[in-house]
Amino acid sequence: MQLDISNNSLLVYKALANPMRLKIIQILAHERLNVKEIAKKLGISNTITLKHLQQLADAGIINFEKEGHNKISRLKVDNISIRFPERIYPSFEVHESNIPVGHYTDFSVEPSCGLAGKTAYIGKVDNPTYFMDPHRMEAGMIWFSNGFVEYQAPNFLTQNEHLEMLDLSMELGSEFPFSNNVWPSDITFFINEVEIGTWTSPGDFSDTRGKYTPAWVPDNVNQYGIQKILRITDHGTYLDGQPFTDVSLNDLDTSQQTFKIRFAIKPDAVNNGGCTIFGKGFGNYDQDINMKLFYS
Repeated sequence: MQLDISNNSLLVYKALANPMRLKIIQILAHERLNVKEIAKKLGISNTITLKHLQQLADAGIINFEKEGHNKISRLKVDNISIRFPERIYPSFEVHESNIPVGHYTDFSVEPSCGLAGKTAYIGKVDNPTYFMDPHRMEAGMIWFSNGFVEYQAPNFLTQNEHLEMLDLSMELGSEFPFSNNVWPSDITFFINEVEIGTWTSPGDFSDTRGKYTPAWVPDNVNQYGIQKILRITDHGTYLDGQPFTDVSLNDLDTSQQTFKIRFAIKPDAVNNGGCTIFGKGFGNYDQDINMKLFYS
């Protein structure tokens, strides 16, 4: 589950802001129980326990299942992350490009793989041939287990403009047949054929539906990813505002007409769990792959 700093996430924050409900989450992480069993472990009444459980359910953290006459509580979420607003640097001018996820210019992928559009899958699932289907341009989500996809963004910088910072924003997740909320995957970023670094995605999420994922997508397949912001400066690279690698702008050839952006699962990846890229109309962020060139 991914949260943001908005009223849309308040139910979750309120549900977590109670020590008794935190204990319930800890208990349900190990076993599924009915209200009476949870109340006994907590040492409180069934009525109060049910109120706590309902608040967790309203926040989407747990759900209820019927087993005979019993109402069984089950933990629904494996991971919760919080996205803070992006910091803006107003002193710089910016060239911005948005690249739809189906507009890749090179690829080499292995199943499980596929493409999804607004109303249906594009071509046949798990058949890399369809990654060259002209309808791929309409894709809002693509996924692959091994290999890479590469995009090109225009380099609008002129001779009089000095690149101060490059930002790359995208929504990513792992790839598991259907889904697996705990499925780590090492996704490596390349820009202009320079390896920037590797981020480990924690899973391929379907614990809740993606905010923008179309209704036709089944509940049991990947619904959303995690928004990642890669920032390359003249003194190193940051991921979500934290130091990531030593790669700097000086390591990139910025004289080319385009910036080549590659997402890859390397053959020697420790966590070989595939990659899903969510674009506009899918996932939790209604955005394409976004590149910003900050210049002075």
